[in-house]
Amino acid sequence: MPVSLPPALELSLDLLRCPTCRTRRLHPDRGALRCPMGHTFDIARHGYAGLLTGTRATSGDDATMVQARGRFLSTGTYTPLRQVGARLAADAVSEQATVVDVGCGTGYYLAGVLDQLPGARGLGLDTSVRALRSAARAHDRAAAVAWDIFRPFPLADGVADVVLDVFAPRNPAEFHRVLRPTGRLIVIRPTGRHLAELRGRLPAMVTIDPTKEQRLHRALDPFFEAAVTEQVEYPVTLTRPGALDLVTMTPSARHVSRADLNDDGVLPDQVTVSVLATAYRPR
Repeated sequence: MPVSLPPALELSLDLLRCPTCRTRRLHPDRGALRCPMGHTFDIARHGYAGLLTGTRATSGDDATMVQARGRFLSTGTYTPLRQVGARLAADAVSEQATVVDVGCGTGYYLAGVLDQLPGARGLGLDTSVRALRSAARAHDRAAAVAWDIFRPFPLADGVADVVLDVFAPRNPAEFHRVLRPTGRLIVIRPTGRHLAELRGRLPAMVTIDPTKEQRLHRALDPFFEAAVTEQVEYPVTLTRPGALDLVTMTPSARHVSRADLNDDGVLPDQVTVSVLATAYRPR
């Protein structure tokens, strides 16, 4: 039986372009999306559209990581990060905005922005089908699409008022192409103090490159200028399950051994959350 077109995806069809043709629009046809040339892309029963073609990306979060992220985010520990992204968006664009969340994960941050913009619509891009299952349900105005953000986006030029990038890789040229000239790119990334206590106890965790900020500015500078930057930093008390989820939901989960996590003395009961959030104007 064909999958019905989710309302949020229908709301975002005008943004999408066939990833094979690059310029042709997609239309719904018997539980799939098709372009006029006949290229066809499935709509999963979980509600997201699978536009990835060719070799599949392998870096997407797996089921264990997504489940851990869902549990951790549901505690509200990262609510201030969600709020700063939503505030930067709401300060810069109208309530009727189109928001594209690149590397959207479960859609947690996109939903926060949409809550602040009552007339806005959202589209999340991610490689992880496990995360997209959650993203497709994160908000009634948020659609979700499987896509590798290092490739040219399956989106028309100049359709986004906000491009949101939270703890995700970046593709500056594509960010610039899909943003309207009046739009904003919002990037939220960790400082060197972010989860420092946890990384100090677990040396196998992925470290934060001390030159990360300089590299970010070099990559974005040809396309964007910073309009406003806010730092968000606060201490968090962790339960043991919360600390386990915090490790498991990150790429570090692939490097930290189960033996380390089972050691009761390893995981700290308090960590520092520390990020920078910047809204950029297109040049």
